[in-house]
Amino acid sequence: MVAEMNSTASTATRPALEVKNLTVNYGVIGALHEVSFSIERGDIVTLIGANGAGKTTTLRAISGLIKSASGEVTYERESITNVPAHRLVARGLAHVPEGRMIFANLTVMENLRMGAYLRLDSIQPELDYAFGIFPRLKERISQVAGTLSGGEQQMLAIARALMSKPKFLMLDEPSLGIAPLLVKTIFEKIVEINREQGITILLVEQNANLALEISNYGYVLETGRIILHDTAAALRQNPKVQSAYLGG
Repeated sequence: MVAEMNSTASTATRPALEVKNLTVNYGVIGALHEVSFSIERGDIVTLIGANGAGKTTTLRAISGLIKSASGEVTYERESITNVPAHRLVARGLAHVPEGRMIFANLTVMENLRMGAYLRLDSIQPELDYAFGIFPRLKERISQVAGTLSGGEQQMLAIARALMSKPKFLMLDEPSLGIAPLLVKTIFEKIVEINREQGITILLVEQNANLALEISNYGYVLETGRIILHDTAAALRQNPKVQSAYLGG
């Protein structure tokens, strides 16, 4: 079902996001080595790779959570290299981190309101959309978030990000720790958000099969370097990708 919902390739004439020669170090250890890629507006793009390949580091560097040693990140033709995370949220970038990082002691509604903390306008349209796409959240609107299931917490993390009205959404391991049936639902909703809201999505996901099914394009990271990139359909047919990441 997910494969049938593949997003249509963007017709944009310039990338929404460009990463050029991005290098990130943790002390003396190099985590990313001159990583370069671009994402067209309206597309879903996935980064795949083994644990420790640098996928999460890439997202954290883009979203301003860690500083890069060199290189440049450009969003909508403006440099956002090492811009603090809260300023990027105001510019339309949202990041759903690995592990969800919800506010466990707050209710579902309080978490959603935290996602809109920079906004001065009405948040009702975004609340309506969040409850429409994730009806379970509306059913649990007053429930403490820490008591939700893993899948429901992931829904909440994504909905919280949507409350900031993003144009560009980064998702880090949305299938992690979630029951298989809910994983399918989450990925269907990611495609729905992309199609209905026109939000560009950068997806980091170890479930490479599922990630490539819903993506337009993919990049393969290995030990902090991009070693391969192509359309998602081509990567799914690539013998090296099949052997290393798709269980072929």
